[in-house]
Amino acid sequence: MSQTLPPLGIQRVKVVALAVREIDRANRFYKETLGLEPAFEGEEQVGWWLGQVILMLKPDWAAPTEFPNPRVTLATDHAPATQEALRARGIVIANEVQVYGDFYVGSFLDSEGNKLWFCSPAPQSGADSQ
Repeated sequence: MSQTLPPLGIQRVKVVALAVREIDRANRFYKETLGLEPAFEGEEQVGWWLGQVILMLKPDWAAPTEFPNPRVTLATDHAPATQEALRARGIVIANEVQVYGDFYVGSFLDSEGNKLWFCSPAPQSGADSQ
């Protein structure tokens, strides 16, 4: 006799929180370097918009460490082009873009050392080798 469980109602990622060492430096990075728009709850800025997801910066958390570290993956139009645009802004590429299955995947470091991943679909023909 199996029991039917109620649906969880999970729709999407709403908030991703990252530990930061210096909140002012981190805010400059997300505003000026990445060009993100501020996210507000009422009058209080609570983070930065990544599409429909709020990226919250938490200066009162434990300092970022190599392991564990939250894995956040950002969808991009074309990951190889994103990598070059990040480099043009002087942003450290932590993992060069590579093809994994049907996707280009790479990562970069924010101003606090948090690793953020990015990806896009890879061409099926393999003709795009950027």
